[in-house]
Amino acid sequence: MSEITVAQQTAPAAGRRISRPGLALSVLGLAVAGGSLGAPLIGWVRFGGFVAGLVVLYLGLAALGRGLFGPSFDLAFWACLGWLVVLVGAAVLAPLLPLAEHQDVAKTLSAPAMAPPDPLSAHPLGTNNFGLDMLGRVLYGARSSLVVSVGAVALAMAAGGAIGIVAGYFGRLADAVVGIATNSLLAVPPLILLIALGTVLDPSLRNIAIALSLLALPGMIRMARAAALTFAQREFVLAAESLGASRWRIMTRELLPNVVLPLASYGMVMVSVLIVAEASLSFLGLGVQQPNPSWGNMIAEGQENDVFVQHPHIVLVPGLTLFITVFAFNLIGEKARRRWDPRQGKL
Repeated sequence: MSEITVAQQTAPAAGRRISRPGLALSVLGLAVAGGSLGAPLIGWVRFGGFVAGLVVLYLGLAALGRGLFGPSFDLAFWACLGWLVVLVGAAVLAPLLPLAEHQDVAKTLSAPAMAPPDPLSAHPLGTNNFGLDMLGRVLYGARSSLVVSVGAVALAMAAGGAIGIVAGYFGRLADAVVGIATNSLLAVPPLILLIALGTVLDPSLRNIAIALSLLALPGMIRMARAAALTFAQREFVLAAESLGASRWRIMTRELLPNVVLPLASYGMVMVSVLIVAEASLSFLGLGVQQPNPSWGNMIAEGQENDVFVQHPHIVLVPGLTLFITVFAFNLIGEKARRRWDPRQGKL
């Protein structure tokens, strides 16, 4: 019996092997990426070769991962998680990093304007028309975008979770009132609502986060209400009621822990939505104001005097950063919802 058990445990390990094509692609990708950085080429050609090397490296690492960890290995998930860890870490530590000037134009009088991306130069992602460093502006813009979006989701989770639990547990009048309020808020076009709030409120990070939280609030209320309705009829809740537990205790001790995980997974997806919303406000001039960087107002710099045509990195650098970040939050959020919220297809 023990021999069978040992054989069953060692069989999956024996099937794991290093993929030779994956190893070859990984080495080729590293060679192309490293060679592009060291080659005497102009900035954009060097940057393009570096990106091509990263793509080949990704394909090779994906093949290696499937060979070592099985066909369920998802390199995209780990790459997205790694991107968010690096981005958040760099944004938090931005004041401590040796970055060139990103905000004060008086300190960049001698800096080259509209310098293209060059990974080996003092400005790896180039500069804008004032000579401000694009890498520094991207990282400090990430601070604004992440603080606003995560703060808005946290506000919506707290308020929407509480309202949804009350509506789902008490039902009847409370559920009807919450349903009408939620539907009324959903009836307002999101962009019109943001523009209206942006013209009334001062463009501070706190006010922007409060305005954006209204976009996530209806979904959080509906998610919490649906979860509360599901768990309110479970045995552990009925047992707590039969033992004389108060309604407050049931909502906080029995329902809240079961509602938090679906809300958190949905919140990951909403962070990506609100990052785009914040960038849209800043692009329109209603969000973060210059000279403070934001991915939205950085993209807006490219619409002046055909700057994007002559210097595309002004738009592509913040645009690609925005795209990759939103994609990463979406992918991780969807995986979290499939793990923690198996009822999502019914909501």
